Amino acid sequence: MDQNEATETIRAQQRELAGRLPFDDTADFEDADRGYLGTLESPQVQGADGTVVWDAAEFDFVEGDAPDTVNPSLWRQSRLVSKHGLYEIGDGIYQARGIDLSNVSFVEGDTGVIVIDPLISKETASAAMELYRAHRGDRPVVAVIFTHSHIDHFGGVLGIVDPEQVGPGGVQVIAPVGIVGEAVAENVYAGTAMSRRAGYMYGAALERGPRGAVGAGLGQSTSTGHPGIVVPTLEIRSTGETHVVDGVEIEFQMAPGTEAPAEMHFLFPQKRALCMAENATHTLHNLLTLRGALVRDPHVWSRYLTEAIERFGDRVDVVFASHHWPTWGADRIREYLGLQRDLYAYLHDQTLRMLNQGMTGAEIAEAIELPPALENAWHARGYYGSVSHNVKAISQRYLGWFDGNPARLWPHPPQPLAERYVAAIGGIDRVVELARQAYDEGDFRWAATLLDHAVFADRDHAAARALYADTLEQLAYGAENGTWRNFFLSGATELRGENFGTPTATAAPEILAQLTPEQLLDSVAISIDGPGAWDLELAFDLTLDDLGRSYRVTLRNGVFVYVAKPADPDTAQMTLTLSKPRLLALVAGDRENPGIAIDGDAGVLDRLLSVLQRGDPSFDIVLP
Repeated sequence: MDQNEATETIRAQQRELAGRLPFDDTADFEDADRGYLGTLESPQVQGADGTVVWDAAEFDFVEGDAPDTVNPSLWRQSRLVSKHGLYEIGDGIYQARGIDLSNVSFVEGDTGVIVIDPLISKETASAAMELYRAHRGDRPVVAVIFTHSHIDHFGGVLGIVDPEQVGPGGVQVIAPVGIVGEAVAENVYAGTAMSRRAGYMYGAALERGPRGAVGAGLGQSTSTGHPGIVVPTLEIRSTGETHVVDGVEIEFQMAPGTEAPAEMHFLFPQKRALCMAENATHTLHNLLTLRGALVRDPHVWSRYLTEAIERFGDRVDVVFASHHWPTWGADRIREYLGLQRDLYAYLHDQTLRMLNQGMTGAEIAEAIELPPALENAWHARGYYGSVSHNVKAISQRYLGWFDGNPARLWPHPPQPLAERYVAAIGGIDRVVELARQAYDEGDFRWAATLLDHAVFADRDHAAARALYADTLEQLAYGAENGTWRNFFLSGATELRGENFGTPTATAAPEILAQLTPEQLLDSVAISIDGPGAWDLELAFDLTLDDLGRSYRVTLRNGVFVYVAKPADPDTAQMTLTLSKPRLLALVAGDRENPGIAIDGDAGVLDRLLSVLQRGDPSFDIVLP
């Protein structure tokens, strides 16, 4: 694929940033290399079919000075996150980094090892486990801890333990209360849309290189192996709760509603080591991730960081997280956690101050300035989250999508809006001409706006698509944020070629199997084609014989409703009896295999299935 050099506008921006930020501060590189023991014998991790699901060395090209096509600050961060291997980080504590988007940590106990956050895929988790054992011996896994409900912190658990090992007298699985429900809901309800957008966010389909993907700021990228989940045997419910696991004392702090709906921090008092999950990393994090999620609460986030400082600050020699490298030394830890706290508190408080002055989120994002201590702290830079989209997220959290201007209350949707703009400007060729002028002047944001309208008015206009791709490419070259770069380059990739779909799907069978009956029925309701079901009136009983539970289900006005109650054949058009796993398969389209019993009108099931609409993992993003 043809790619361009950086324009002089971008090169000048890179030079200005390189001269302004403290690139002579090398402490992060010293910390990232500290305790290195070795890396994978082969950097490529393969699935059962021989497919490479992770290549730890594919970002090894990120070395030396930044090229013109990569923001020098992002290049610095990418040099750090591209390091891979096993590291000793504390007293009997080891961490495998660069073997997936996240880290997996190992804490040695009296007889075995506690595994913290086993990555995304069972293949990468297994490879990390083998690397740990190559250096530390074949210690058995005695416990697994999930810090929070995002898939890169539990998905690889099946590469660490066999589910049959989990339970009384076996392996403990420890997690914050509510983790399974939150994890399943996030990966299923809007999972198709999130996964498609995550392909853009993590650059999964991008070529690796100085003009392609260089990392996602939080880590390199996402593995493409097989994710799963195991239900916790111990749910942590309160701050101060303490447990001893294989002779290792663990003191927990709850932090719900921060980076994840269910999240926790914990201290190993004997080892003077604190795990901060994903609430204190070496980047400004997302308040609204670009793949999509519920808006996170920076006010609560900052308060839990304050609580962690006060509760643990005098008892810690090393703080580590499930991404990036640790920080050592009591004074440095207090400064680090304090600045992380101040970052989220400042964005929250100043955004609200300016909202109350009548500014909109978009206006605040352009106007807000961080204090010098935050601006010059590498770990507060926006490599994964950004000041710009976080400020807009805070505005969305408090005031919603509408900015109060009545002209923006009921605009046309993107395609008809684009057609009207293009006509008003004088036709698509005139739009492209103006966009070319903006591009040549280095105003890539305006060029992208014009060309967005152009391709939404005519998706096949070759000149508009080509210039739009070139424009997104320049925006990518200048982006300090890794996920912004990936979004821009992914858009350019699809404009120049084909839709790459969803490279990594999170709704694995093992995760779907953890849906509660209610969540499973909710997923059916979400899939109903409303207009196609307007004229249907269905009322039937659903019995899950493996769980001994029955529901009266109705479909009326395009709305699927279920109520837990005993089956009543006298008022049901049909009684459907099957197991929960068989219901999962049925919803996925499997009607042929046995395991379904129908009493009454079998046509009811046919009519229901005829109006189920599955998500499209290849929907267009950069085109209409």
